[in-house]
Amino acid sequence: MAKTILVVGSGVSGLTVAIHCAMKGFDVIVFSKREIDYCNTDKAQGGIAVVLNEEDDYVKHIEDTLKAGAGLCNREAVEVLVKEGPERVKELIDWGANFDKNKHGALDFTREAAHSVNRIIHALGDATGHEVKKTLLKKAKSFKTIEFKPFKMLTRILTKDNRFAAIEVLDTKNEDYEYYTGSALILASGGYAAIYKNTTNPETTTGDGIVAAFLAGATLEDMEFVQFHPTALKRYNAPQFLISESMRGEGAYLVNDRNERFMEKYHRLGDLAPRDVVARSIVFEMKERNIDKVYLNATHLGEDFLKSRFPTIYNECLKYGLDISKEAIPVSPAAHYTMGGVKTDVYSKTSIRGVFAAGEVACNGVHGANRLASNSILEGLVYGKRAADSACEYAVNHDVLDFERPQFDKKPCNKQFLRKRIMDLRETIWEKLGVIRKIKEMEEILNCSWALFLKNYQPYSCEEGITLRNMAALASIIAYSALQRKGSIGAHYCIDTPHSYETKKHISVNIDEMVDKL
Repeated sequence: MAKTILVVGSGVSGLTVAIHCAMKGFDVIVFSKREIDYCNTDKAQGGIAVVLNEEDDYVKHIEDTLKAGAGLCNREAVEVLVKEGPERVKELIDWGANFDKNKHGALDFTREAAHSVNRIIHALGDATGHEVKKTLLKKAKSFKTIEFKPFKMLTRILTKDNRFAAIEVLDTKNEDYEYYTGSALILASGGYAAIYKNTTNPETTTGDGIVAAFLAGATLEDMEFVQFHPTALKRYNAPQFLISESMRGEGAYLVNDRNERFMEKYHRLGDLAPRDVVARSIVFEMKERNIDKVYLNATHLGEDFLKSRFPTIYNECLKYGLDISKEAIPVSPAAHYTMGGVKTDVYSKTSIRGVFAAGEVACNGVHGANRLASNSILEGLVYGKRAADSACEYAVNHDVLDFERPQFDKKPCNKQFLRKRIMDLRETIWEKLGVIRKIKEMEEILNCSWALFLKNYQPYSCEEGITLRNMAALASIIAYSALQRKGSIGAHYCIDTPHSYETKKHISVNIDEMVDKL
């Protein structure tokens, strides 16, 4: 009888994990907070950074990643990412992924900020994530040993002597708690950018896996590093749709309300400076000009090129009356990607035996203080495979543990009240833990969010209640971690300590430490 691996998350990491576990002969159960095909991966536009171009090599990709990470990357983790990346991408192509080709029929490579060469492959112009997800989901569904369970929200990880025993999930349809055991657990549940008011992420990206691991005693790392994408659509009555960095890679440029290019006065690389620099520069420019947005001008690239290279962006903007071939795109920064997460080694092992993590939920040191553009899907592929290998090896040698179901009285749900609290908290998180931070404001949100977390620790029987608890926990952890860092580096910028001295270290936290100190 095959042993069972539990996988939380159905994006690039979760599906990669599931496929490789199934290929090794294990039964797999994949849990998703919404429909199985609803995930952050699907929204990814830019592409996959991978060394497949003849002009590229491992050394260049490694060095670009290390530079973007501001000296805080784990070099070993970066080398694993870069060197194993080509094999994983070729595997994806073998499974049916169709990436864009040039006129000679070879892969078409583009460049984004902080890359030294053209190494980013893309699909359907600017819908790479959709193509990756579609390919992986089709492959996963070809295995009869992979079972999918949608509308299951992870709430707790149950352990015994710091070893995985079971997971507790909330069925968001009938609002009942359910429990599942397995030989190993792999977290692939994504990051926490949706706890911010302004975000490019789906509303489900609220760090559920990270909080569940935190409550179970796992170590978290680098939680203060939240990457704000510089260019999210800023238009009345339109969603904060991501305007891919690839547009600037293809020659689009930023201007202010006077139609003046401004990036050159903030960084020598101008519009192709690292993401954290561009996001801060936009905020500084908006404050200086007393405006709430700047503009990305791509009109000179031409209608035909924009339609073929960026069809998703072109058509999405057109829905809201904006023809990007004729007028500049109004943009402003939004929370996009979270470098912090559950601390893992290069084999995707967490501090809890039998629990593994891959993708944005994990922090293995690949991204350091600021992720290099288009390294995220690659990380999901590479470390998803590594997590599968490690979990299967663990499962072979360990039996399923018995566990006791927690006994508790569920708090009643006033959903209207909870939704209002969630909206208010998102606003506060954006104001006090956003692109530019202040010590006093971080201290304020730490005090209030930790109290809110403790007040809402007892489980609710609705998604809104669990989301509020998780958001309060994450706001506390981000603020606590940020206050431990006595300087600014990468995606963490504190205006009170703008210099990067004494910052070449990682900030690790766990629940016992925070309870003791707070």
